[in-house]
Amino acid sequence: MTHSALGAAAGGGAGADGAPPDWAPCSDRSRERGDALGATGGLGRRWLLVEIDGPWGPHAFLDSALDRELGRAIALRAEGAGLRPVAIRRYGLRADQRRERTSLRWAIAETRPGREQIRWGTVSDPAELLELPLDGSAGEPSEHPAYLVCTHARHDRCCAVRGRPVAASLAAAYSEETWECSHLGGDRFAATMILLPHGLYYGRVPAESAPDIASAYQRGLLVPEHFRGRSAMSLAAQAAENHARARLGEHRLDAITLRAEEPGTGDEPTTVHLLHGTDEIVVTLRERWTEPLLSTCGARVPFPVRRYEAVSMRADTAPADRDHPSS
Repeated sequence: MTHSALGAAAGGGAGADGAPPDWAPCSDRSRERGDALGATGGLGRRWLLVEIDGPWGPHAFLDSALDRELGRAIALRAEGAGLRPVAIRRYGLRADQRRERTSLRWAIAETRPGREQIRWGTVSDPAELLELPLDGSAGEPSEHPAYLVCTHARHDRCCAVRGRPVAASLAAAYSEETWECSHLGGDRFAATMILLPHGLYYGRVPAESAPDIASAYQRGLLVPEHFRGRSAMSLAAQAAENHARARLGEHRLDAITLRAEEPGTGDEPTTVHLLHGTDEIVVTLRERWTEPLLSTCGARVPFPVRRYEAVSMRADTAPADRDHPSS
């Protein structure tokens, strides 16, 4: 979609929402700047997915069909237990179909390496979610993945304009696995999606490529062109993994795992230890900051964004405890 087409489709252009005449959608600005896609995924080791039909306001749990105070309580309870709360809904569900529903689905996804799992359940009253065990014991484990595409228009218009065609494409190929979802982060990289339970972030996903990304995931492969990083990893670890994969030409999902991370202090670089077969891959990184930028459509004040740049990589013999990666 062209710069002008996106702005027009999203209601953008000169003076949109009080913006200056040179305003442009954040995903267009990101493409024009050439913002690096890799190592930009927000941290989320465990996720609470809650089905909330209908439109979402700026915050899906506060501005939706849910009672506002109930939504707040559900979100705060999840965050207090270390889970990222995300609203989900089926793509293309009609209003009459929503009215006929007597229950809503929820899921808890665990993304930490070696523990990947997604468990589903239903409740007839959203208030029941306040009693839902959040320790991973509730619900039924599923062997099927979940594909979440951000279409949260009221949070960022780019997510809707670029995300909805991706959701439609995925739903046509994988109807049961596909969900629209609320804010994932990285709006400037729309269309964004996450594949659970492994927590694989993808960005700048073209609608025609989305089913191929899902198919690759089912075969245990990553698609590097659109891969951002894993939600269970820090930005530094994501940067190290992406760098190692590019150097090694390694696209197998489970071929590289995180062993340990040594955060840098002062002028000292961050060191990340990865495992690749019988080798330990050691990547050192320097923290960098971009020039100030407007990272969302709603941003009015530019801020720099932190990045990690790999400065060296070496392969050593893997330690004896290599089967016990860092959590």
